[in-house]
Formats: sequence, structure tokens, C-alpha cells
Amino acid sequence: MSRLVVVSNRTADPRKPAAGGLAVAVKESLQQTGGVWFGWSGRLAEDAGSEAAHTAGTHVQPVGNVTLATLDLSREDYETYYLGYANDVLWPVFHYRLDLANFDTRFAAGYRRVNQLFAQKLLPLLKPDDLIWVHDYHLIPLAAELRALGVGNRIGFFLHIPMPPPLIMAAIPEHEWLMRSLFAYDLAGFQSQADVTHFSHYAEAEAHAEVPSPERLRAFNRTLRVGAYPIGIDVDEFVRLAHAKEGLDMFGWMREEYARRQLLLGVDRLDYSKGLPQRLYAFRELLARYPETRNSATLIQIASPSREDVGAYDELRRQMDSLCGAINGDYGELDWMPVRYIHRNVARRRLPGLYRASRVALVTPLRDGMNLVAKEFIAAQDPADPGMLVLSRFAGAAEQLKEALMVNPYDTQGTAQAIQRALTMPLEERISRHEALLSRIRKLDVHWWCSTFLQALKHVEQDMPL
Repeated sequence: MSRLVVVSNRTADPRKPAAGGLAVAVKESLQQTGGVWFGWSGRLAEDAGSEAAHTAGTHVQPVGNVTLATLDLSREDYETYYLGYANDVLWPVFHYRLDLANFDTRFAAGYRRVNQLFAQKLLPLLKPDDLIWVHDYHLIPLAAELRALGVGNRIGFFLHIPMPPPLIMAAIPEHEWLMRSLFAYDLAGFQSQADVTHFSHYAEAEAHAEVPSPERLRAFNRTLRVGAYPIGIDVDEFVRLAHAKEGLDMFGWMREEYARRQLLLGVDRLDYSKGLPQRLYAFRELLARYPETRNSATLIQIASPSREDVGAYDELRRQMDSLCGAINGDYGELDWMPVRYIHRNVARRRLPGLYRASRVALVTPLRDGMNLVAKEFIAAQDPADPGMLVLSRFAGAAEQLKEALMVNPYDTQGTAQAIQRALTMPLEERISRHEALLSRIRKLDVHWWCSTFLQALKHVEQDMPL
């Protein structure tokens, strides 16, 4: 059986409980086949010069039948590759925010340099029959760098964030090189069919790609297989968390503390892609338009710290502080605060209880690759009295979760109406919608995602010229 080699910007210790969908799937797959998990250690080399990181060795740690391999970055590489190109260019552009992108040429150079470094450090760890799975926007050119070093293994790529339409993608000065790099892979996976369509249209328009079939694109003397592989969650594991002590304690405390309230819940990273100000505008519209929700509906908004080294997030934090204060000042009572805003992390093991105690979940990003909060909320519900999911049509999850109440987060009045409908929806309809949603996330869970992608990669036909 071929080993699996997973490459991602950051790694996680396979011995510890996995927090996210990627970590859950990678941990399980690596333990089944044995293999390597390779990525940045999260540490910076003591010497601020880039040469220090380039000459530093790889930290290799055996963990059972898995080898955890990490490398340090220099301060310069961290600032250009990670803060610069990955998070100041690719993240905003792929989320349709050209106004926030910073196309500094130093960032592109650092991004190429670190991907070359990853390839050079990974090469000695590879075996001829290894299956290589590269993850996310930080490492788009990695396969091209590995091919340049003579690696002929099957290499797959999965993009966890959205793929933008062709004209938005073309705004990146290096877009041709970036997209050409994807054709060094054998298989490219995306979160949704819309993302596959965007990439295919880009390849046809900009690279004059041939389309031998809906799942294959040919350009640059290479054939690339593409497909939608929407990531899921471990539903059974999340249900277990809901029934564990901390989940039950959180549920009981929330029900007691908010016995007279209808809880609305948002759980997000503090990120401009999540539509947090728009969500607060819609909640304020709910209170203004539907007086019966006053002194009743309470929005608990958790916004975990995220990329605080990136300037755009400072403004977002100030905006959130201002909006929450204004809503509470305009509508709050001595015994009722409309918005409870929490700017810190909440332990994952407590989240299921919080989900279960909430009547409505607001998952309303302006653009999102998938959004697993929507699936976690569904898994945590009491099937006999489930809460309702209000979901942005611009989340990748919208392609699967058709029974949620779909909204356009830019439409403040429409979102407020959907929230009111969720709050007043009859029990029978809530149960019917929840049954359909739960069935789908069980069928298309994180294990399905991982096995489906890897099976496709194992059987893809290779043609090596570039």
C-alpha cells in the first residue's frame, strides 16, 4: 500500500485531538497507511535573514507510523510568503476583495522562494510510490517545484477556500504563472461545483485549455483532472461531544441563563469574509421591524481572533465594537442585552452545547469555501426540537444544505425576514428540514471527502511533460 504524504502550511500532532475537518481526515488517513505530514513548524528562525531558514534542517518526529516533519521560516519569509502573498494577495482576491489586496512584488518573490524551500526539504523524505496530497492556497506552486526536482509521484491538490471567477483571478499580476502551476498536479479538488466551473472557465479563457471531458482540462502539455469534493465533518464524533460532560454542562447552563430568550448564534473567525457587520445590520433590522423580538431575541456572536498581524483586521475589529455598542445602546434594557459579543476562542468541546441551546444559527459569510460551522450546528441539534440554520448563498455549504433558509447577506431586510421566519418556524417543518440536512452531512462526511479524493488520485491517469 502506498504511503500518504500530506503537505500543508501548518501541521498538527496526530496524537492530539483534531480540531478541524482537515486535521481529522489527515490524521485518520495517515494512521491507516502510514506516511508523512510536512509543513511549517509555526516558528521563526532566530536569524532574521532568509538564508538561515533555507539552510536549517527539517525537524523530523516519528509519531507511531506517522512522521511529522516541519521546518522553520525566517522572519522575511514569514512576512512575504505568509502575511504578504498568502494573506494580503491570495486570501482577499479569492474572496472577491480586490480592494484589500496588496500586490507588492516582494510578496510574490517570497511566495515562490518558500514553495521552492518546501520542495527541497520534502524531497529527501519521499519514496517512489508515495501519494502526495497538497493543501490550500499557501502551496499552489508546490507540485511544479517538485516536478522541477524530478518528482514523478501522483500529486493532488485541494483548495479549501473559494476559487474566484476568471476576471477576478486575472487581477493578480502573477495569475498566469500561478494557474499554470496547478497543471503540474494530477488532480485538483475544489469545495463546490461553482469553484470547478470558475477554474475551468479561467483555464479555457486565459490558458486556452482543451476540455476533453467535464472532469479533465488539457493545457501546457498536461492533462489535469478536476472535481468538487466538498469537505465534511465527523458527525458521530461531534454528536459524542454534544453528549459529553462539557457539552451537556454548556447546554444546561445556556438553557438556564437564557430561559426567557430566543438565542441566535454566530461562530466565526474575525475575518472580513465572514460578513459580520452585515449580520449585525440584519439583526438590528430584525429588532426594528419585528417589535416582538425585543427583550426576547439575543444574538451571541463569537468572533475568534484571526490574522491579527494583517492590517485589514484592525478596522474590522473597531467596526464590530462600534456596531455592537450601538445596538445594545439603542435597544438594550436593564435585564436584556441584545448582542453578546465575544472576541476570543471558545473551547471546541463546549461548542456543541452552545449550538444545541440556540434556536437559530447565522452562517452568513460574504464568501466562504465551505463553512463547517453550518454542518456542526446541524449535527449538534436535538432531532425532536432542532434549531434552524440561516445560511448565506455564498458559502460553499449552500450547494449541499438546500433545506437551510438561504439568504443574501448583502440584503439586510431579506436576511432579517429570514431570521424572523426561522424564529417562528413550526416544529414539524423544523424537524423535516433537519432530518434532510442531517442525512446529507452524514452521507458526505469528512471520511467520505478524504477517501473519495484519495481514490480519485490513486486512479488518475498521469502524463508527465510540462
